[in-house]
Amino acid sequence: MSDDSSSARIVSDLRRWIAAAPPGAKLPSTRALVAEYHASPVTVQAALRTLQAQGSVESRPGVGTFVRSVRVAGPTNYGWQTAALGSPDRRVPRLPTSLRTVPNDVVALHSGYPDRELLPERLVRGAFGRVARSDAVVGRPPSAGIPELQAWFATELGSAAPLGVAPPTPSDTIVVPGSQSGLSAAFHALVGAGSPLLVESPTYWGAMVAAAQAGVQVVPVPSSAGGPDLGELARAFDRTGARAFYAQPNFANPTGAQWSPDLADDVLRLVRDAGAFLVEDDWAHDFGITADPVPIAARDDSGHVVYVRSLTKSVSPAVRIAGIVARGPARDRILAEVQAQSMYVSGVLQAVAVDVVTQTAWRTHVRGLRPQLAARRDLLAGALREHAPGLHLDALPAGGLNLWTRLPEHTDATAVVRDCEAAGVVVTAGDEWFPAEPTGPHLRLNFSGPNPGAFPAAARIIGEVIERRRPPLPTTAGVNR
Repeated sequence: MSDDSSSARIVSDLRRWIAAAPPGAKLPSTRALVAEYHASPVTVQAALRTLQAQGSVESRPGVGTFVRSVRVAGPTNYGWQTAALGSPDRRVPRLPTSLRTVPNDVVALHSGYPDRELLPERLVRGAFGRVARSDAVVGRPPSAGIPELQAWFATELGSAAPLGVAPPTPSDTIVVPGSQSGLSAAFHALVGAGSPLLVESPTYWGAMVAAAQAGVQVVPVPSSAGGPDLGELARAFDRTGARAFYAQPNFANPTGAQWSPDLADDVLRLVRDAGAFLVEDDWAHDFGITADPVPIAARDDSGHVVYVRSLTKSVSPAVRIAGIVARGPARDRILAEVQAQSMYVSGVLQAVAVDVVTQTAWRTHVRGLRPQLAARRDLLAGALREHAPGLHLDALPAGGLNLWTRLPEHTDATAVVRDCEAAGVVVTAGDEWFPAEPTGPHLRLNFSGPNPGAFPAAARIIGEVIERRRPPLPTTAGVNR
């Protein structure tokens, strides 16, 4: 067992001990804890420091560690802020379940991030070491990004461009601190407060948050496992006069949908006819399983597609880096928004990102993700088919990190989530991915999280909860024959 997991286990056990102990109770000595857990003194001290940082215990040098006394203060009155703040101009959705941090002893199927073992940890650690010895630690990078990273984003996208389409140049690229920041800047610059933005429904929750921050009016367009409804998209453009459509053509979050080449061409044609922008979110570019992502932006050199490509999930959550490829005046407006929000992105993080993605081992790592993600996806899907037959899976995604499942009609998804968590399985209700009322009860399940060996047990719990929560069938009592 690693020191990290041993420390986490000690923390978890001591939390339970502290919860039952009176304030001021003395914890067992370090020597006693070392003997009890067969752990090193360093591991035990790390656990105690964690508890101290959380405010559960206090250390008295030379005496020991004690349960922290609870200091009950009188209620603080913040009523004056009600008048000072006034009514909010817009309602920003609360952050979703997928960002929650949960205890180590539960099966986490809710997260939006892949497990640590799916990350190129050795490459990232090596890159930070090399960059720490470079000028990046003291220099200010250009506002649009360091040239090497701009060139990498442009070259990767340009490599997918068909004959006759001019590839993007490095100067078309803007480096941003993560795709969330990029979406916010794009919506501000291209749509503007009060104007309509078409989005797939369901769609990525972060896009809805970015739209709310920009004050734009979200207009949902129905979307299924095959992508958006083309007729509804055309009618939405005509009805609203929208000048932008946000979409995820490859391995959409949450549905896993990938557009067919014909649908991609039809959508691009609609966007051009409307004189509008397609904001293409390519968040899962590195997570293809049985299909390769083909960005629509690679087919467009007229500036209609604004391409957002994230590295955060595939490189490391600690390296929040994304690139926006945009052409023409739109690029300048987006850059102005980016500068207003953050001035520039950390040169250290940009240099680390370049170091990682330009290594030969990076391509090897991405290729190696396919069988790992496929095994996890198939394990969870198979376990659900066996142990939770009431949960319907429309399609097995060809990439991404999630399964999008539908609960039996009229099932209370919130109650299912609550009951599952009480039994040790954390899942996410699909309601959080709908910009308007949900079309039915759904669960989004992440198959890239930790401990895939627990998937069958988790599926069994989900199945039992669904059966308990399944609405009764209507009776036919009183019907004359």
